[in-house]
Amino acid sequence: MIETTAASFVVTPQMLIVADDAAAAQLVSEAAVLAGGRIEATLGWDQVAAHIAEYRAIDVIVAEAVSVSPELLTGALLVLDEIALGRQARIIITLAEDQIDLVAATLFGPHVQLLCRPSVAERVVALTIAARTRNASAHESSRDGEEARLRRLNEEVARIAETLARLTRSDSGEGLQRDTPGVGDRRFAYASPPPTDATDIDAQDIRAAIRARRLRGQYFDAGLLEDPAWDMLLDLFAAELERSQVSVSSLCIAAAVAPTTALRWIAKMSEAGLFERHADPFDRRRAFMALSATARAGMIGYLTAAKRAGLPIA
Repeated sequence: MIETTAASFVVTPQMLIVADDAAAAQLVSEAAVLAGGRIEATLGWDQVAAHIAEYRAIDVIVAEAVSVSPELLTGALLVLDEIALGRQARIIITLAEDQIDLVAATLFGPHVQLLCRPSVAERVVALTIAARTRNASAHESSRDGEEARLRRLNEEVARIAETLARLTRSDSGEGLQRDTPGVGDRRFAYASPPPTDATDIDAQDIRAAIRARRLRGQYFDAGLLEDPAWDMLLDLFAAELERSQVSVSSLCIAAAVAPTTALRWIAKMSEAGLFERHADPFDRRRAFMALSATARAGMIGYLTAAKRAGLPIA
């Protein structure tokens, strides 16, 4: 449905729910109404492959994955992703902590929002943002506090990207090898050796800095000191020096924030070109995160400069 005025027009987003639990489907329906959407249909997970193609005018797919079996989830996620990409739709999927790696291995990118046991408010915000990014003509229609917070998040990611870019202008980073996916999480694997420019950087020093950052939470409200982007950059670089791999769920833990917030930051850092996702060649239900060449070179530049100046790792 489209309503027009002299100044603007509003497109009512058409939403498709995928859920096996009636209570979860009802919760999504209520959130969709609050977000200004309209429910086109509700499908069970076992109906996705056979029936989702019947619904042509879908803007947002909202999927409730909690308690869905890995076997059913894996196949259905592939179908959802194909449909969403083909129709330029957005996907919002609610999941449990132990499903992060499975879901992120299949669904990843700017068209996806992953919510880990979200509140009603988080659901409404996610639905609103998904609908507005799907309908670009309406993306400037709201100035509420949550969108302002997300704009600040985007600006912070852009600032980090620019800082790393400045650090690498003297060294284009050419010749740095990207990681080869390994077979284990946080274990020695088939990973490429650390970059040669990082031989003077000790992974133990980075781990010590991470421990010091976590120590602050014992004396101050952790919510006042959250810095997930930098925490994840440090963790990924330390893991690279240790020649180990970092799963998506492990990186969420390293971010030291709520899982939904960590997943949002991982998506933003990936969109900014700082993180890369590598599929596990031995297990399609898992993916690993790694620094991009730009981020890697920036971390080397920063840590080397700090060490030469006798400064601690911040």
